Amino acid sequence: MASRKIPSSGEAIPVVGLGTWQTFDLPAGAGAAARAPLVEVVRGLLDAGGSVVDSSPMYGRAEEVVGDVLADLRPAGKPFLATKVWTRGGREGEAQLAESMRRFRVRTLDLAQVHNLLDVDVHLPMLRERKRSGVVRYVGITHYTTSAFADLERRMRAGPVDFVQLPYSAAVRDAEARLLPAASESGVAVLVNRPFEEGAIFRAVRGRPLPGYAAELGCTAWSQLFLKFILSHPAVTCVIPATADPRHLAENVAAGSGPLPDAALRDRIAGELR
Repeated sequence: MASRKIPSSGEAIPVVGLGTWQTFDLPAGAGAAARAPLVEVVRGLLDAGGSVVDSSPMYGRAEEVVGDVLADLRPAGKPFLATKVWTRGGREGEAQLAESMRRFRVRTLDLAQVHNLLDVDVHLPMLRERKRSGVVRYVGITHYTTSAFADLERRMRAGPVDFVQLPYSAAVRDAEARLLPAASESGVAVLVNRPFEEGAIFRAVRGRPLPGYAAELGCTAWSQLFLKFILSHPAVTCVIPATADPRHLAENVAAGSGPLPDAALRDRIAGELR
């Protein structure tokens, strides 16, 4: 799998990761049998050269399930684990971060983000302090709506933040106007959420064969075409589609290698959704 550098450090991370919203929120008491498909999903990610796994306390039991899955797998390589602070108040944020690390079963967290900018003026300084002390390696901010783009841009430019997580897809291209250029200019790595618009993109092309030009990009599934659209933007560092299906994971990670669309093909991919 291809990788791209985190601008603030030069460390490279693989371009396709894994989100855990809904897909890793297993019921309390779920055992190894219930986790088995998720074990295969994470195994497939790591075997393909991926490493980024993103979660949040907002996602129910997802963090704990990620920790359980990694304990089941005992991978030789270390995943790049990212989560978020999603609460109000300084003490509450500190406690939540500590609980997230306990659930992940780690002593050092790769990326800690302020989820949806909730109480960001309180949590971001705390996360920066945790970075200085070595508890957290990178600090970021996130949102899932385009209406938050102006605030995300302002905070990126004010800095310092290492990552921004934002929505971007072939169907919703608002980030191209200002936010992705701002990330590039500010030296901020970009994680892309909502790459499939919660399935709306697939519904738009349901029953249609892949266009002939997909073969030029090595794509055998619509998901790969849509992920390659995202990855063809130079400001994007990593895209994090969520799945609990090992077959879908295999399709997704395949988008992390091979050619990417040029400007003309990007427009054709977006045009498939009109």
